[in-house]
Amino acid sequence: MLRVTSELLTWRRVETQPQNNLETLETQLAKVTSERDEYAQLARLLREELERVKRGLMGPSRERFVADGQLSLAVLATALEASTQAAPPNEEPAVVVPSHKRKKPTGRCIPENLPQVDIETVPEDVQRAGLDAFVRIGEDVTQQVERRAGGLVRVRTVRGKYVPKDKPQDAPVQVLVAPPPELPIPGGMAGPGLLAETVVRRWQDHLPLHRMESIYAREGWEIPRSTMCEWHIKLAKLCEPLVSAMWKDALAQDVLLTDATGVLVQAQEKCKRAHFFVVVAPGRHALFRFTPKHTKQAVDGFLKGYGGYLVADAHTVYDHLYNGDTPDGATAVECGCWAHCRRYFFKALLAQPEMAKTGLALIKTLFELERGWQSLSAEKRQVQRTEHSTPAVTRFFAWVDEVRPTVLAETPMAAALNYANNQREALQRFLEDGRTPIHNNDSERALRRQAVGRKAWLFVGSDDGAFANATFVSLLASCQMHRVEPWGYLRDLFILLPSWPANRVLELSPLHWQQTISRQEVAAKLDANPHRRVTLGLPPTPG
Repeated sequence: MLRVTSELLTWRRVETQPQNNLETLETQLAKVTSERDEYAQLARLLREELERVKRGLMGPSRERFVADGQLSLAVLATALEASTQAAPPNEEPAVVVPSHKRKKPTGRCIPENLPQVDIETVPEDVQRAGLDAFVRIGEDVTQQVERRAGGLVRVRTVRGKYVPKDKPQDAPVQVLVAPPPELPIPGGMAGPGLLAETVVRRWQDHLPLHRMESIYAREGWEIPRSTMCEWHIKLAKLCEPLVSAMWKDALAQDVLLTDATGVLVQAQEKCKRAHFFVVVAPGRHALFRFTPKHTKQAVDGFLKGYGGYLVADAHTVYDHLYNGDTPDGATAVECGCWAHCRRYFFKALLAQPEMAKTGLALIKTLFELERGWQSLSAEKRQVQRTEHSTPAVTRFFAWVDEVRPTVLAETPMAAALNYANNQREALQRFLEDGRTPIHNNDSERALRRQAVGRKAWLFVGSDDGAFANATFVSLLASCQMHRVEPWGYLRDLFILLPSWPANRVLELSPLHWQQTISRQEVAAKLDANPHRRVTLGLPPTPG
């Protein structure tokens, strides 16, 4: 009995050994396969980082995607079909997909509005014999653009003192003297034109104060940077009511766009980290706010009470605005940014190119459609979005749901798909209202002026300096929005603002500027200002 049992156990060991070996091999193969996938993914990520470094050092940073031919035909069918539809009589075309080409100036055309200086040359033979011995039969004219020094000018204001000749003998002497010209900084030594120039050079041309100091020294006036800094803080306080009125008007709009960027603040041992926020009211204002922290309390400081559509990135500092967790209980409507969503797929383009190209092509359909509707009213744009954009958005998220389970976790493509899935409701919000943009690019473009300036001035010197920065960048960015020449605007603003009625200060914003200065009484006040006439090369006294 023992011998039979022993033989049976031996047989069972022989029979089960191949099966155990097979299971062991399968386990090892799965482990090796998993490790291979991890190493392959790591290699893709390293290649992606290398290409990103190359783009940063040697190539453009624009996220431009050109889809493959077959992919474009398959995915962009909606845009192409919509663009070929015949429009009903007396109505605008349904979709127009422009070539998106910008005509750049060649520099060969000389502007007609430049001051003209005529130079006439006479041949030597004519000079010797005299003009009376010749008949002029024509002329050859050539034109060039030259530079001459504008320079600084000293303005002396002489206020004569007068007493009446026929004064009664016992009457007190009455001395008559004209009031001094009204200045933006009372008793200051800088006129409105120079003050405006320092602001434009500092925050429009991004010149640090030490460079401006050397520029004015070459022109003959050694003005310390501390003095210019003091000017700007005083001017910012002068303009504060205007910017506050612009903020109040912006918060009354139905759609706002916002974004933020970091900035360093000079400190004793180590610079502190702070932020500039931008809020764009489309077609009205571009406003900036400095905050020491990037928190929801900082956001409440300038978006308190707002209950309209808010286009922003998916940062958590805005989440409380969408659920009413604010001091006044106001609830904003979250709108996602398709440009942010596209950026995630662009980052995954090198690691998983085919899948990323599909996502980019689907998103490109929306941008192509929107580009064709830029000139439409909000109501007509809403109709077009319902008919054409809604199916495109549905196809995109159907594709996201299809491929998302197949993508490895913690990869660039997984991050792109997760972002799109998490922001699904916010990304579809633009379909509800034709006034809402599909991206946050307008606020990012406005914020770029701070990023460009930061490369020159590196940090702000103090909270007061940051306040002046935000004040004037708000005015300059709004001037750019409405195509108002910034130096002339600030010069005239500094002339009008000291005596302007406080309840009508919004009339001096770039939004209403052209309408305001076209009024007869405003134009007359500007024309009578002696400092303004000097900056324009006119006699100090009108007439």
